[in-house]
Amino acid sequence: MTVKTIEELFVHELSDIYSAEKQLTKALPKLARASSSPELAEAFDLHLDETMGQVDRIDQIVELLGIKLKRMKCAAMEGLVEEGKEVIEEIEKGPLRDVALIGGGNKVEHYEIASYGTLAAMAKQLGYTKAVPLLLETLAEEKAADKKLTMLAEQVGRQKRVEKAA
Repeated sequence: MTVKTIEELFVHELSDIYSAEKQLTKALPKLARASSSPELAEAFDLHLDETMGQVDRIDQIVELLGIKLKRMKCAAMEGLVEEGKEVIEEIEKGPLRDVALIGGGNKVEHYEIASYGTLAAMAKQLGYTKAVPLLLETLAEEKAADKKLTMLAEQVGRQKRVEKAA
């Protein structure tokens, strides 16, 4: 990565998260199918719709700013997606797998939150005023998805405590 200016760094980071979102559009349906909890499957399905909207927003930013994204693969997301595949292969379908999938989903959301927060800050600094609200909208969606996954994890935990007590 040869980056010498904040403008170049912005394009690099936007290209990276674009790749991450594209990878997620392929991974989320698999995660939904691997879930035993209907609520978790629904959360993954809903986030797929949001993710496609986030890809559209990045396309809008590219058009608004007249920039060209780099062709690259987000290595961080590739690793997180691979972890999800391992969970599906190694843990039997049921509440334990659901907990592991939720944890993986939270990792993804935290990566995205960090990425969009950084991009929004850079966009403000660069005076990309039309890009900022689009980035902040996506940031809010990622934070909401993280919160929803955390609530689902707590529900699964409560169910397990009830099962143990019975």
